[in-house]
Amino acid sequence: MNNLANEISIAKDLLYSMKRIRCVEESIAERYPEGKMRCPTHLSSGQESVSAAAGLALRKNDFAVSGHRAHGHYIGKGGCIKKMLAEIYGKKAGCAAGKGGSMHLIDESVGFMGSTAIVGGTIPVGVGLGLSFKLKKTDQVACVFMGDGAVEEGAFFEAANFAVLKNLPVIFVCENNFYSVYSHLRVRQPESRRIFQMVAAMGMKTLEGDGNDALQTYTSIAEALSEIRAGKGPQFLEFSTYRWREHCGPNYDNHIGYRTEEEYQHWLVQEPIERLEKRLLSDKHISAQDIASMDTKIKAEVEVAFKFADDAPFPEANEAYTDLFAE
Repeated sequence: MNNLANEISIAKDLLYSMKRIRCVEESIAERYPEGKMRCPTHLSSGQESVSAAAGLALRKNDFAVSGHRAHGHYIGKGGCIKKMLAEIYGKKAGCAAGKGGSMHLIDESVGFMGSTAIVGGTIPVGVGLGLSFKLKKTDQVACVFMGDGAVEEGAFFEAANFAVLKNLPVIFVCENNFYSVYSHLRVRQPESRRIFQMVAAMGMKTLEGDGNDALQTYTSIAEALSEIRAGKGPQFLEFSTYRWREHCGPNYDNHIGYRTEEEYQHWLVQEPIERLEKRLLSDKHISAQDIASMDTKIKAEVEVAFKFADDAPFPEANEAYTDLFAE
């Protein structure tokens, strides 16, 4: 396959993955008021590019960990949507047997090794996975998904320092959506600070990119993974992006004062799916019918997954205290 054909194929795969993630997220938002979902949810609508790009660039046997906003990362890495939704519904068929909920997702069959509600909690875990790869002398890479708020946790600095010190095969993928709950980056960190530059001072190769440009995001991650596999040590990639919905829950919250409608609209026109669609349509690499077919196929898959979750049984009462651990 020549370079152009390969780029077109990658672009189509990215578009499909992003649409799939968004369909799940927006369907969760639509159905959440039914009261059947047994846990809080942190949706990633508007941020699909990084999840799709990383999922496509990583190998199946690479490992990934994430935080509280993990749906996109789980789906992008190939996690089972039926099991994810069953988990959110609190069902026994869920990926954590219905006991973890939205923020505790895992699918070891595709290398998604877990997410947690504790900000920064899985960063040391991801670095530990990278250490295991080095000890076993494999060419696998551990991917740590994190947000801008996680770089304010001590666990990040300790883990990043260890990864540099031991030259571990770890890629830190930071989605900077500028907010930690309702607090903008400017009230949490010095105005002159750039996250990727701060991390570079720790001795790690870093990069800053547009997290809503799916193709460029994919290229940046793929190039970093190639260097990491070659033994060149960990890397930190910071991608700017923006979440549409409230920090936790299915609604929009532009009216409550911590961000403005103008800011939201500014980011809305840069959202990754329509941006890539327009590019592919303009270059005549895809047709409106192709896009409609994608949407139809994805919607059907998601409908089946929701039915599976809704119909699945709850855990038995005598299983309430099995397979539990304290964080």
